[in-house]
Amino acid sequence: MANLIDAAKSQIDELMSDAYNKAVQAGSLPAGHVLSGAVEIPRDTQNGDYAATHALAAARNMKMAPRKIAEAITAQLDLSGSYFGRFNMAGPGFINFTLSDKWYKDVLRAVETEGEAYGACDVGGGARVMVEFVSANPTGPMTIGNARGGVLGDTLAAVLEKAGYQVWREFYVNDAGNQVELFGKSIEARYMQLCLGEDNYEFPENGYHGDDIRALAQLIRERDGDKYVTAGADERVRAFVSFGLPYNIALMKKHLERYRINFDQWFLESTLHESGYVAETVNLLSDQGYTYEKDGAVWLKNMELGADKDEVLRRANGFYTYYAVDIAYHRNKFVERGFDRVIDIWGADHHGHAIRFKSTMTSPALGIDPSRLDFVIMQMVRLVRDGETVKVSKRTGKALTLNDLLDEISVDACRFFFNAKPDTHLEFDLGLAVRQDSENPVYYVQYAHARICSLLSALGAEGHDVSAIAGVDASLLAHETERDVIKQLSLLPEEIKLAARDYDPSRINRYVIELAARFHRFYNACRIKGEEENLLAARLKLADAVRVVIRNCLGILGVTAPEKM
Repeated sequence: MANLIDAAKSQIDELMSDAYNKAVQAGSLPAGHVLSGAVEIPRDTQNGDYAATHALAAARNMKMAPRKIAEAITAQLDLSGSYFGRFNMAGPGFINFTLSDKWYKDVLRAVETEGEAYGACDVGGGARVMVEFVSANPTGPMTIGNARGGVLGDTLAAVLEKAGYQVWREFYVNDAGNQVELFGKSIEARYMQLCLGEDNYEFPENGYHGDDIRALAQLIRERDGDKYVTAGADERVRAFVSFGLPYNIALMKKHLERYRINFDQWFLESTLHESGYVAETVNLLSDQGYTYEKDGAVWLKNMELGADKDEVLRRANGFYTYYAVDIAYHRNKFVERGFDRVIDIWGADHHGHAIRFKSTMTSPALGIDPSRLDFVIMQMVRLVRDGETVKVSKRTGKALTLNDLLDEISVDACRFFFNAKPDTHLEFDLGLAVRQDSENPVYYVQYAHARICSLLSALGAEGHDVSAIAGVDASLLAHETERDVIKQLSLLPEEIKLAARDYDPSRINRYVIELAARFHRFYNACRIKGEEENLLAARLKLADAVRVVIRNCLGILGVTAPEKM
């Protein structure tokens, strides 16, 4: 898995070290030092593609002016067989290096050799990582917030896979607790209103008002008639929950599959209760002195663990809280299932909970290294149409759901737009998402891919197939726009590595938009069809490499790469 950026930087370190040793032998630099420094890619590459700071870093230890050190080193630099064609000194002691044709050719060679795998790296070393995301309550349809969380989680998982991790995608189903009870009571009320008349049965004050609740009640009545009117309220609620939850979960799976998201496991909260795992986890904390009783409830000494407040684990009525269940669930992830790392994608309203929960994980009673648990907190989404905010409200049932959105906006556009930087508020422009012009970023990128496919098809029909890199004269790709495209191609392995490190899959969006922009500039500046054969072959090879890399990026994003538009 080639990373030509790293290769170039490493080679500069080697060249500088060799030059230092020669300078020592020549008597121009003192012996006994290790020459090291940063190798950076400057914003302005007019003076060189890489800038090395080794001379500046060595000045104090060598007790010499950086410029003098740089002069001694450059007097001994030998670029033969390297990725660099020339070098120069600048400022107080920077040494700049300019890339040679060999480096540009090797970038194209790496894309050709690795194909679909190009960009992958092995920083993960096969570590097992769970990404838990969406995890919406199954009491109603998925919202726009779930739509964003779904894309962020799925794309982060894809990035981590490219970075060498074994990734497990999990949806945590809250199929127990107060919200499920309220869900059942809401269906019950709508069912009874259907049977007895809307004015003859009171709807719960804090119930779920959505049309989906009315639809579930209607389905039950169509199936069972008025059968449950004479049943006890508790029996009705249990029956309606038993019908409504599996129905909603199946619908969630269907809608997420439409969204191109598939989970390795849908983990049911109820299994933690049924197995006694929640009680066992709380007992572990109690046995080691991390709980106390107050007003009949069991409290976690979370402030002793670094949090800003203690948490109730079991209420006076004997029911375990969501916090206690969450501890048990994470213990299950680490202790029972042995994941090396767990990443939870949570909404902005869970920010305080995430901080307190991280403190809880420090308890020795749990046997978990808290550094293995990370949270990605995503900010809110604002939907905009024609400059106006689209109002959404889950409680009143006026929400624009994920499925509604996919009826209006393509899956490609939704996945591309929602994969914005997680810690920033997202303004989703519904009008922009359906535009078919360069202002729409996903269209812009897909158009670049389709444009290349059309070019390859047209030239192939004329007998100009894409050549193997061994037969391509990369030195002919000397135009500034050509070099800029190849430099951008070389960055993908680094972008994947950084996206995995920072849990920021939006880097792939920004990368592929820039690649498409550089390709369009190259295509507009450099003719391909009708050029002399060697130049045509080189430019065709470059275009094909862009096609491969755009396709790879869109694959990570879960977006299609059309060949015609």
